[in-house]
Amino acid sequence: MLTDVRDILREHGTTYAAEAGITLRDKPAPLFQLLVLCLLFSAPISAGVAAASARELFREGWRTPRRMREGSTWQQRVDALGRGGYRRYDESTARYLEQLCDRLLEDYRGDLRRLRDEAGGDPRLIRRTLQQFDRIGPTGADIFCREAQAVWPSLRPYFDRRALEGAKTVGLPADPDELAAQVAPDEVARLAAALVRVDLG
Repeated sequence: MLTDVRDILREHGTTYAAEAGITLRDKPAPLFQLLVLCLLFSAPISAGVAAASARELFREGWRTPRRMREGSTWQQRVDALGRGGYRRYDESTARYLEQLCDRLLEDYRGDLRRLRDEAGGDPRLIRRTLQQFDRIGPTGADIFCREAQAVWPSLRPYFDRRALEGAKTVGLPADPDELAAQVAPDEVARLAAALVRVDLG
C-alpha cells in the first residue's frame, strides 16, 4: 500500500489537464481548454480517451471559444473527436462543444475568470454555476474545480468524493484540510488528481 505522499505524487500525480497537453494558467485560453476537457469527461468514456480527444481538438488550433466556434464545423469537430478515440458520443459532443462556446462567449465574454469573480471565489457557487453549461454535470464540475485549484487559490483545498476515497485507500486523512497540509499549496491539485487515479485504479 502506498503511504508516502511523495511516492503517490511521483506515481500518480499527473493532472488530467497535463495529460491533455494543457499548460494550466489563470488565463482565458487554458481555462477554456480545461472546461472542454471536463465536458469530454462527462460522457462514460475513459480518462485516456478524453485526454487524447482534447489534444486532437487543441491540435487543430481550437484553443479558445471563439476559435472553436468560428474556426470549426460540426463535422470537423466530429472528425477530431474520432481521431482521439471518442466514439459513440462524438456527434452529440460536437454539438455540445458549440453550445459551450456560445454560452461562454455570451455570458462571460469567453473568460471563465468572470464566472469565478461573479461567484466571489466561493467553491460551492463556482461548482454550481459550472453545471449551467450543457453537459457539465457534478462530475465535470468536480474535475474542473479539482484541477483549477492549481491556479485559483480560492478553491483550495478541493478534494471531491473520489479523491477522498483514494485518500482512505492509501491511509491518508479523509479530511480536505489535513490532506492539503501534506503538500505545498501548489501541489494540492496534483495530490487530488493522484488520489483520484488511486481510487479509479
